[in-house]
Amino acid sequence: MSKVQLNRRDALRAGAALLPLAAASPAFSKEAAEPKGEVVVGMATTSFREYTNQRLARELAQRGVHTVQLFLTQSDSNYWKYNGRNDLSDLTPARCKEIADTYRTAGLSIHSIGVYTNLIHPDEAERKANLDYFQAMIEVGARMGVRAFITEAGHYYAEGPAPRVPHHFQEEVWGMMVATAKQLATVADRYDATVLVEPFFRSFFASAKRTRVFLEEVGSPRIRALLDPANLLEINDLEEMFDQLEPWIDCLHAKDRKLHVDRGVPAGQGDLDYRKFVTLAAARTPNAPLILEYVGPKDYDQALAHLRDTIRQVGVVER
Repeated sequence: MSKVQLNRRDALRAGAALLPLAAASPAFSKEAAEPKGEVVVGMATTSFREYTNQRLARELAQRGVHTVQLFLTQSDSNYWKYNGRNDLSDLTPARCKEIADTYRTAGLSIHSIGVYTNLIHPDEAERKANLDYFQAMIEVGARMGVRAFITEAGHYYAEGPAPRVPHHFQEEVWGMMVATAKQLATVADRYDATVLVEPFFRSFFASAKRTRVFLEEVGSPRIRALLDPANLLEINDLEEMFDQLEPWIDCLHAKDRKLHVDRGVPAGQGDLDYRKFVTLAAARTPNAPLILEYVGPKDYDQALAHLRDTIRQVGVVER
């Protein structure tokens, strides 16, 4: 820290002296005038379980958030079950339209719907049931006018002693998951939908490279990626994540994580370099919204403020 101190009058004089130099410098003017890209900020509805859809839509609109990732966890539409499946029979076409209209009437778009069922279960009947559930979720999305769906590969732990190689890293599971994804791509194609797979360092999609190799092997434009940098912070640098996955990224999760810790935290509370993250997102994947995640009624304002402060600091425009 510099020990030189200026009083207010000296500071104003110094600033005035620099103004002609700044005005005469084309590089300075251009840098000041041109933003370094644009990003869209959205919110995952996962942790707003005590909110109705109407309350959540109204409150987010008041905060200037105009995009949501819908998880069907709200008090009047509680249908989501992580790593499994749920009964969707109450989600009639009329009910789907009502939910979607609640957000759109408030000025919010629904970017995608979270599914997160188990696609690597070793039992074939279970996998088929989960694929059928996934198709039912895609049908729900079609009724809502939503065509992007988010999932992980899922998690499976057998009873008894843990195997020498975790289930999600076993050789036969790779081939099984590729085949399952190709089946899912066929379903998605019927509905003009895309499925975005989300990597996480303790799961089947354990790194950016492994996810990229998987997407190349599946080889379908219907199977793409959601990048959550906090999920790969332990394994990959930010540049590596974007280098490996840039052509496939349709969405980004904006949460955080401390290094060497399993549980994610709200944006700004971990070790992720948000300045670099936002800069890379604006430059490399400008059409992929930054969806705040792991936040609910008590902490989403802080996370939203942190993300927006970072956007301003790096000279990016929120659109």
